[in-house]
Amino acid sequence: MRFASLGSGSEGNALVVGLPQDDGFLLIDCGFALKEVVRRLARLQLELSGLRAILVTHEHSDHVGGVFRLAAAAAVPVYLTYGTREGSRRLPTFDEQACRLISPDQPLEIRGLGVSPFPVPHDAREPVQYVFEDRHSRLGLLTDIGRSTPHVIGALAGLTALVLEANHDRSLLAEGNYPPSLKRRIGGDYGHLENQAAAAILEALDRTRLHTVVAAHLSRQNNRAELARLALAAVLRCAPESVPVADQDFGSAPAGWPPKRGPPTGRACRRSPGRWPPWLRRPRGRRLPSLLPQLPGWLQPRPKRPPGSSRRPCRRTPSISR
Repeated sequence: MRFASLGSGSEGNALVVGLPQDDGFLLIDCGFALKEVVRRLARLQLELSGLRAILVTHEHSDHVGGVFRLAAAAAVPVYLTYGTREGSRRLPTFDEQACRLISPDQPLEIRGLGVSPFPVPHDAREPVQYVFEDRHSRLGLLTDIGRSTPHVIGALAGLTALVLEANHDRSLLAEGNYPPSLKRRIGGDYGHLENQAAAAILEALDRTRLHTVVAAHLSRQNNRAELARLALAAVLRCAPESVPVADQDFGSAPAGWPPKRGPPTGRACRRSPGRWPPWLRRPRGRRLPSLLPQLPGWLQPRPKRPPGSSRRPCRRTPSISR
């Protein structure tokens, strides 16, 4: 399944998920301005015309701040829960006509992609996270959650890829300059996951099919990418540097999403194996037999002169007199 983060953190979040039926995509959350979204989509060689719908997890500004302006610009619907819709009415760009209500634990389908929202403990009105599924893969999104629950673990069964929150390091949060009330909110049961709690969720999952885990929603002040990687790599039994991280400025590298390429031109077009008909394609590792020995002598190419050699004057064969 194709997916990529456009940016993840307290300053803005957005996740792109590709659709199986066409070249379009869904956007989960949008905490960025319209111009910034267009600029970040261009990094993935995507355009706003490919957006088919927006799904919202909850009403916090870093997730919903740019949703309705983007929905109006692209003329697409916004899927969200009743509580999230009511919490989003404070936004000056709120558009009730664009809203499509969904219910937690009631799956839906958008252009051939299965979407399963499930509730999570977070300090919002009706927050949800999502699992996306097609015929071959299953992607889970789990950010903005304070603690694990058996229901969350069950909803994330059988994943092939997971975007998992690793918001803060416990010691860095305790020693930071945040006010005590904010520290309690972040570290509480309805706040955000710290690194070891994220690793514990990953440990509890069935990882038989899981091949990609992206650490997301890292705090700039209270976490470090290397700490999040180290915690998740210990569960995955891999090198820490092999765990991708979705950061605030650049998001994450696209997974399963090959970059678009223009039509081949010039010499590359003629030599590309895919441009030849099947009966002319050369098998890998084999060389075609040379046709030169089969040509008559007068059609054989002349040997090239060595570099630097001067051209000798042509000698005429003397005529034979009778």
